[in-house]
Amino acid sequence: LRRALARVADAAARATAVETRAESIASGPGLRSGRQHRTATSSALGVEPIAWAGSARSTFSSAMKATRRIPSGTPGASYASSGAAASAVSARRLGGFAVSGVRSEGTARGLPGQERASAWAMAHTRGYAKEAVKTMKVYKPTSPGQRGRITTARDGLWKGKPFKALTKGLTKSGGRNNRGRITVFHRGGGHKRKYRMVDFQRLVRGVTGTVRRIEYDPNRTTRIALVDFENASENKPAYVLATDGMSAGDVVRAGDEDVDIRPGNAMPLGSMPAGTLIHNIELLPGQGGRLVRAAGATATLVKKGEDGYATVKLPSGEQRLVLLKCYATVGVLSNKAHQNRVLGKAGAKRWLGIRPTTRGVAMNPIDHPHGGGEGRTSGGRPSCTPWGVQTKGHRTRNNKRTDAFRVARRPSGKKKK
Repeated sequence: LRRALARVADAAARATAVETRAESIASGPGLRSGRQHRTATSSALGVEPIAWAGSARSTFSSAMKATRRIPSGTPGASYASSGAAASAVSARRLGGFAVSGVRSEGTARGLPGQERASAWAMAHTRGYAKEAVKTMKVYKPTSPGQRGRITTARDGLWKGKPFKALTKGLTKSGGRNNRGRITVFHRGGGHKRKYRMVDFQRLVRGVTGTVRRIEYDPNRTTRIALVDFENASENKPAYVLATDGMSAGDVVRAGDEDVDIRPGNAMPLGSMPAGTLIHNIELLPGQGGRLVRAAGATATLVKKGEDGYATVKLPSGEQRLVLLKCYATVGVLSNKAHQNRVLGKAGAKRWLGIRPTTRGVAMNPIDHPHGGGEGRTSGGRPSCTPWGVQTKGHRTRNNKRTDAFRVARRPSGKKKK
């Protein structure tokens, strides 16, 4: 709901340019009544006026109803329902005419390109549009499960099978260890997958590589790129994590020397200037990237010390010391819009291999600290795990071996931004 309101508010803000243009055109001499004002304004913008709208004081719901009354023969009427929400905002702001009446190609006569784009954006703010923005895909509510479902767009991804030489079978554990006992709750099922062997170490160094294609990887949230290297007889293709904006034909390189500070290139931290955005960070030289590998994630190289360590600010806000010899990749990881997706139904969770979660208050006292009681209860204590560990705000980190490498703890509570 917050995202939908934000989109409507953004469309209303972008309507300011159209409003200014419309008022400057329609405020000439001889425009006595509101009807004449609306007629002149709609004529200037190339849209159909709405006869019912008496003034800009019309309510949001009235604008929604009036938008549906636009005749089917009106240019751009196919956008009338999809742009109802934005049209209601524009009808209230611009004196009662619908921007969704703009011609189907999203243009309005007599308007500069930026204002035409604003009118087009307002007409497509409604959730029924196939794509809210380029990075997201909004589904039509053809069923209760589809209503509200939003996923990341996959238009530019490879539609074929993965590179066979870099794939292998993946067995599921169901959350069980080598003794067959469940050690991780709520795991099981899910779609069958093949594991893509990603080169986190960037083993091919000193050789220029060209991105062949960008692929979807079901085993991680970011995208992966298939890279072909020079001297194909010696250097075989490899999968690497795709950076934001990477596409087929881009050139990437890894090495200790002669490597540009460019997204997708990998090099030791000692070869990067302070302030560089990085990901896929090693903790030990030659180990392969361990930190910052999720969709849209990035860390910042804060400074380089003379003691052989660099200070890196992680996405959580924690600052940590990492050896200058450790490799990292420049840039922000792809699929930044992953955090905005809405699964839409419980079955989508099952496709991911995540099973349902039983609330503690629905259990017996022997199964959970929140269990038991007469009738429905709230648990009677702050939220905790089945083993009594608090779940809201309680810090559980306990690794004294690596405490010396932490420069600053991650912020918590109101300090976190």
